[in-house]
Amino acid sequence: LMAKINTPKLHVQYARAKEAEGKYDEAAVAYEMAKDTDSVVRLLLRYLNNPQKAFALVRRTRSTEGALMVAKFCQSSGDFPAAIEFLLMARRQDEAFELAQVHEAMDTYALIVGQSGQPEDYEKLATYYERKPGSEAQAGENYEKCGKYQQALRLYLKVGVAKIDAAINVVGRANNDILTNQLVDFLMGETDGIQKDHNYLFRLHMALQQFEQAAHTAVLIARQEQEMGNYKVAHAQLFDTFKELESQGKRAPTELNRQLLLLHSYVLVKTLVKLNDHAAAARMLTRVAKNISRFPRHIVPILTSTVIECQRAGFKKTAFDYASMLMRPEYRKTISEQYKRKIENIVRKPEKEVVESDAKDEEVACPCPFCNTPGSETDLECDSCKNVIPYCIATGKRMVVSDWAQCPSCRFPCRASVFVKIITLERNCPMCNQQIVLSQIHKMADPITALKQQQALLQNNQREPEPELDREE
Repeated sequence: LMAKINTPKLHVQYARAKEAEGKYDEAAVAYEMAKDTDSVVRLLLRYLNNPQKAFALVRRTRSTEGALMVAKFCQSSGDFPAAIEFLLMARRQDEAFELAQVHEAMDTYALIVGQSGQPEDYEKLATYYERKPGSEAQAGENYEKCGKYQQALRLYLKVGVAKIDAAINVVGRANNDILTNQLVDFLMGETDGIQKDHNYLFRLHMALQQFEQAAHTAVLIARQEQEMGNYKVAHAQLFDTFKELESQGKRAPTELNRQLLLLHSYVLVKTLVKLNDHAAAARMLTRVAKNISRFPRHIVPILTSTVIECQRAGFKKTAFDYASMLMRPEYRKTISEQYKRKIENIVRKPEKEVVESDAKDEEVACPCPFCNTPGSETDLECDSCKNVIPYCIATGKRMVVSDWAQCPSCRFPCRASVFVKIITLERNCPMCNQQIVLSQIHKMADPITALKQQQALLQNNQREPEPELDREE
């Protein structure tokens, strides 16, 4: 009969009667029908020996009174982590903190408080951990949560390199000159005599939205990696910085673009050789060879590759020029034996033959996409309209309007015909190194209009989505 009654008061009366009779199971069911969860919890803990069901019920209902009952039960049974959880649920923060302190369960307390605590909760945690040896990191984290950034930074720096990222985040949030200078001094080694990785300084500038300084630092970092021969690392550093600046609506500085172009030209060479495009590989190596001082670890191998690829492409004058450079005393002794005799023979060829080969070294003319004036295909600045011409990430050459596409992942421009060949061969984009699906590569109907719109957005520092580009299949 009671199952058909919906009146809570009647269910409560019935539950009390059953409880008085000692029929606790029936009483619990009736209390539940009456939605009196606190009474259900009380019966589960006191008479029915089913604490886990009581715990689950309180966690679901978040009842303050029920949580307090469960907390007392847990304390009496020695389950202090659970007691701390339910005391916090019952809004007895002081009691929970004291219990955690007495029973060395502060990590449990901190875990339960999580991100939902009040500033005073985090400050108490910070004070506790600061006094506990070896817990400076936890103290710093809690000072940060309660907005005390100076104390947080001091403790993070005391921990050292392991918490530099956290220190950078704190300084970025505080945006305080004093804290910024303090962290910069640490990164530059002013405080401990040890200069830290420049990547940390880059991250600090980004956290502070100091994009110009961040870009400058990224260029310095990439240059150091480049000088050590870590070309892919340097390339990734510059690419990531370019995309981060782009996401912030900022234009990458000229030096960053130039250095990325130079590294990308070198990275492309192996791929172009695999495609049997020795002319394009020779052009990219020539671009690199003109800046050989930026590749101090591999001067001779790069110049050697330039000579070999120019010979394969029929660029005899260029091959002769760089072969002659390799004959200098400082380079000659380190030329690979595999190529040494061949390079010596190139230099010994009659001058007349080299002069007559000049015409073959001339580059193919390619129209400027902005004004249609012809120019060398690897010359990325138009002599007529003075525009900087976007380069193709698949060839390193000027973009061509009739073959204009972009990587579906990084959205860098590419000549569709060559990009498709590279993806077919290697699957990954040579710029962003992401795997690309061939069906996602499309030629664009009006790339110049879209390019100008994008440039205008960056110039005006407007953080709006990149305009959709019309596509033609």
